Order: sequence, then C-alpha cells, then structure tokens
Amino acid sequence: MIVESSSPIRTPRRYSNDSGQLLEHSPFCERDFKLPKNLETHDEAGEFKVFIKKQDMMYPYTYATHPFDIVGWDGYHYPYAISIHDFEPLTGRIHMPPPIHQQFEADGFVVCSFVPRLYDYHPDAIPAPYHHSNIDSDELLYYVDGDFMSRNNIQKGQITLHPGGIPHGPHPGSIERSIGKKGTNELAVMIDPFHPVMITKAAMELEVDDYYKSWMGYAPEVETSTHQ
Repeated sequence: MIVESSSPIRTPRRYSNDSGQLLEHSPFCERDFKLPKNLETHDEAGEFKVFIKKQDMMYPYTYATHPFDIVGWDGYHYPYAISIHDFEPLTGRIHMPPPIHQQFEADGFVVCSFVPRLYDYHPDAIPAPYHHSNIDSDELLYYVDGDFMSRNNIQKGQITLHPGGIPHGPHPGSIERSIGKKGTNELAVMIDPFHPVMITKAAMELEVDDYYKSWMGYAPEVETSTHQ
C-alpha cells in the first residue's frame, strides 16, 4: 500500500518534546528509523529526464548529469524507513481507542498501526472495540496479516472503508469471542483522512458486493486472487 501526501508526514506531536525528540512513552524511537547509507552514485554526463510532481501534475526536466550523482545532502528532508514490527503497542486495563495506535500524522490524515499486542487486562474488560461513529474522518483499514479480532471472514490484502458519520463496530460474534482472550496477532494499517474519500472506478471493480451483509452474520464470498 502506498500513501502519498501533499504535506510532510510527521510523528505525532504528543510523542515529541519541544525539540522534536521522541519521548520515552512513544511506541517507537529514533533508533528504529533506517537512514540511507552506502549510496550508489553515478557520475555520468548526458541527457537524463526527471519527472517532478507538483500539485498533481507531472513536469519533465532534462538534466545534463545523472540525478544520482549525489554523495550526501544537508537539511532535514531525507528518505527514511521504519518497520511496523518496531512499533511497540500501548495497552491498558480497558479498551484503548484507535488514536493509541497512531504512528504518523499529516495535514489531512493520520496513520495507525495495529500490531500483535496484549488485550485489555481488567477482569471485566471486553477487548473488542465498542460500536462508534467517527464524525471527524473516514476510516480505511488495510489488513496485512493475522486474525483481525473484530472482523469475520477478512482476508489478507483486503481494504475496508467506513465512511465518517456512519455507525459501525465489531462483526456479530466477535465481542463474545474476545472475552477471556489474552492477546491478538493482527497486523493492519489504518488511515483516517479528514476529508471524505473519493473512490475510484478501479476500486469499485474490486468491491465485495455482499460485504455489508457480514454484520448480519452472513459470510460474503471473496475471490482471494482479486483482492490481493
């Protein structure tokens, strides 16, 4: 899954101090970020076309030298990588709402990581999430691996969309299944955009037509190869 942003993608402010350093209660730290090293440079002359994207438009530029002739750079714009497996979940005695899983934020959306974790450990806790209506954003969930505890018949590679303002929650039976369980082995990424999602024609062609019936205890038929 690729997320493209017109604004910088930042770490949540509540996990940083005034100097931008990640605090000790953050679910990840600076050591988890992988930075570029051992750059493969190309010292070549010729005509090299580079496409620059600005405001959803592609502009071709032709350079006289290879664009990979850089040996380093200054400033604070640089590529980095971080593994979802380095995200250490924050848990509690009762159900923790989705913002506890937030890993990144941008001007128009946030990104949350659902990783293997302990369930709520209050003696009377119900680990499955409560039914809710998110009025601030839509919810896009990309199911990566494992058994997502609040869903029935969800397969790896599927994406669900819960529009803002429409009540939704666990599938039938998932609340009961969660009681007494010690933990979950799910792996998923959630994107909450603050403006309504515009669904493409290609996405509509991948829709599981009977998905809405899953809240009535009905198992929709899914062609796995179509939804990977």
